[in-house]
Amino acid sequence: MLTLIRRSGDFGQRELVIYARYPQLREHLSCGPRTWVVTGAAGFIGSNLLQELLALGQNVVGLDNFSTGHRANLDDALAPTLEKPASVRMIEGDIRDLETCRLACEGADYVLHHAALGSVPWSIDDPLRTNAVNVDGFLNMLVAAKDARVRRFVYASSSAVYGDTPEYPQVEGKSGRPLSPYAASKASNEIYAAAFQMSYGLQTIGLRYFNVFGRRQDPAGAYAAVIPRWIAALLRDERCRIFGDGETTRDFCYIANIIQANLLAATVNDTEATCQAYNIACNESVSLNRLFDILREALARYHPTVGFAAPHYDDFRPGDIRFSCAAIDKARTQLGYSPTHNVAEGLAEALEWYVAQAPATADRVNTTRRHPPLAAGSLHSASLPLVQARP
Repeated sequence: MLTLIRRSGDFGQRELVIYARYPQLREHLSCGPRTWVVTGAAGFIGSNLLQELLALGQNVVGLDNFSTGHRANLDDALAPTLEKPASVRMIEGDIRDLETCRLACEGADYVLHHAALGSVPWSIDDPLRTNAVNVDGFLNMLVAAKDARVRRFVYASSSAVYGDTPEYPQVEGKSGRPLSPYAASKASNEIYAAAFQMSYGLQTIGLRYFNVFGRRQDPAGAYAAVIPRWIAALLRDERCRIFGDGETTRDFCYIANIIQANLLAATVNDTEATCQAYNIACNESVSLNRLFDILREALARYHPTVGFAAPHYDDFRPGDIRFSCAAIDKARTQLGYSPTHNVAEGLAEALEWYVAQAPATADRVNTTRRHPPLAAGSLHSASLPLVQARP
């Protein structure tokens, strides 16, 4: 069943054909709670998944060591008044510890694995730590999920696995050489996930994200994603840095599309859809120059002086893919995925949040690591039960 929706907005009018599967899935989930593990629950994507699951009346176990995630994200995710009964338990622990992973997976139906070090430059600077978290930690979660007999293990992969492939748009099954340790770690995740399904019967699905953006995306730090970093810079009257000539392209994907893909992947009935990885994006290639123009135009409504801003061009950055655009036919066909927001529509929805965060950006740089751990059994400020997995 298909539903045709016509939408219009600030950036023009277009038609979206949206599979009815996702609205039906949300209705189905709201009628019967299941138990979900969300790793990286205090991060950008994890906290948005947490909020959606709670809104659907689900039981959620969150796991995070707060090395890159923020407790404020948890407060924000728990702030909306829930219409349906739901429960959440937060474990403060590290996926590099197997017993912590076992504690999180006990009694779970689904795992949505998003705990990782998600930066190409960071991986080049510190490949050992990237491997320890993204590969060893991933393997721990697979073992824990297998032993707990979870129904489905959905994990965040990345468009970085395509490396130097000449294919355009990028199509699953046709990848090149990895351009960074981060890319290598994500390619390893996909291999391990397939091996666990073949060896142990643990159903796995990988989601290859392409430049996700939206609410709760951290603009602080040297390795922050381009959209929050540029918005913060423009609002501080600083010049945005573009690596290369600005014609590098990315397929930017709004967080609402990511949430949809995770829930569809976790619950799709066709077992033939498992043991695979899927592109999750919009099949929309946007150059960095064009992105800058979109942001400048949108932010000028809040601060007119932004309309005169110009970028600063630097050398190309090692490890970056030159042209990126996702073919999403496979996800449409096998998962029922269909993006509801393109980059302009996502920015229109999220821009007010980005603008509200800008004044506090400087205070947030690396503050997460300075937070003292909460005492075992103490209550989070949003009344979130938090368990420390290890002292």
